[in-house]
Amino acid sequence: MTAFSPALHYQAYQALADLTTPMRTVARHLAPWLHHSLFWFPESKGLRKAAAACEVLALAGLTHARPPFGIDKVETENGIVAVSEEAVYATPFCTLQRFRKENAPEGEPKVLLVAPASGHFATLLRGTVETLLRDHDVYVTDWHNVRDIPLSAGPFDLDAFIGHIIAFVDWLGPHTHLVAVCQPTVPTLAAVAVMAEENHPHQPRSMTLMAGPIDCRINPTEVNRLATDKPIEWFEKNLIGTVPLRYKGALRKVYPGFLQISAFMSMNLDRHKESFRKMYAHYAAGETASAVGIKEFYDEYLAMMDLPAEFYLQTVRKVFQEYHLPKGKLEYKGRLVRPELIRRTALFTVEGERDDICSIGQTLAAHDLCSKLAPYRKQHHLQATVGHYGVFNGKRWQRQIYPRLRDFIHAFDE
Repeated sequence: MTAFSPALHYQAYQALADLTTPMRTVARHLAPWLHHSLFWFPESKGLRKAAAACEVLALAGLTHARPPFGIDKVETENGIVAVSEEAVYATPFCTLQRFRKENAPEGEPKVLLVAPASGHFATLLRGTVETLLRDHDVYVTDWHNVRDIPLSAGPFDLDAFIGHIIAFVDWLGPHTHLVAVCQPTVPTLAAVAVMAEENHPHQPRSMTLMAGPIDCRINPTEVNRLATDKPIEWFEKNLIGTVPLRYKGALRKVYPGFLQISAFMSMNLDRHKESFRKMYAHYAAGETASAVGIKEFYDEYLAMMDLPAEFYLQTVRKVFQEYHLPKGKLEYKGRLVRPELIRRTALFTVEGERDDICSIGQTLAAHDLCSKLAPYRKQHHLQATVGHYGVFNGKRWQRQIYPRLRDFIHAFDE
């Protein structure tokens, strides 16, 4: 992509997407017909292969619209209860979504799940939300695709992210618990520190930081090395594009979603190739359930949003290159962020043994930064045999990590 001017990256991608969309649309609509035997064309291996090819072709592209959470019920101690999703607070850049349980018990802890603004939509945390809903009143930061936000809404940088967390916690009121996954662990810790310094009456009861880059100097991963191999000027020159005129966010500078997914997939390209090969093979063999599992993953994984250029570049520089938070240099609106002032908000950190994005020790570093927090208000959990996504999704999250998180939140809710 670097052969083009950065300003043309987005335009070139959009032209290619426009050319291939008709083919993928036809394949998407044709596949369901081919999966069923037709009286003039009985079920056969050839028909299954044609359907498999259509499924793969339909999936070979990005979507820039948020998929639905699709959570309409949850299993609790009182049985299965209905769940409805409602927007309770909104800014141009984010909507605070609440998952309201029908006939929920009084006094369930309020949990604000801070989703990453790192390319994927908040729906990537669907499994996290479903699990938290068993015992909590759950709210989620549903970040908007910035290419749909007009320039008149202003910029969105790291200060704005921190400010959103503070505003949401203030709106939710006392007895709120924060759970931050990956990238937002840094602004979440910063937000709590700012509220502590201001002696804010709605300081969170607890914050859980999961698999986040609090101190990337510790056990650097390949992701960390990629961020430090080149100066910030390289990122600005080669990865920042301009939203095309056809969208509401026209002319806004962004780190485009299609470049992000290219970077994500290139890190494990062979694994993704093998997944698509397996999906085709499963469909061709009539093993629909196995194929659908892979398809559903990529339906979510290939839904991408653009990131504001100023937010992306600040995150790369301050978090991954210059380590502002652990060095005591991070600022919020011109003043230093001081985690050592946190005394009321309990801290729980979670890491995965096999995490190749945020390695062991990077999130645990938050304990040293919160140096004045009483020892009984601090806990850490290292989960064996899980990678990055296993920290907040999957069986070990549900059966081994979540019970500890639940008990921690409930211990500090009174």
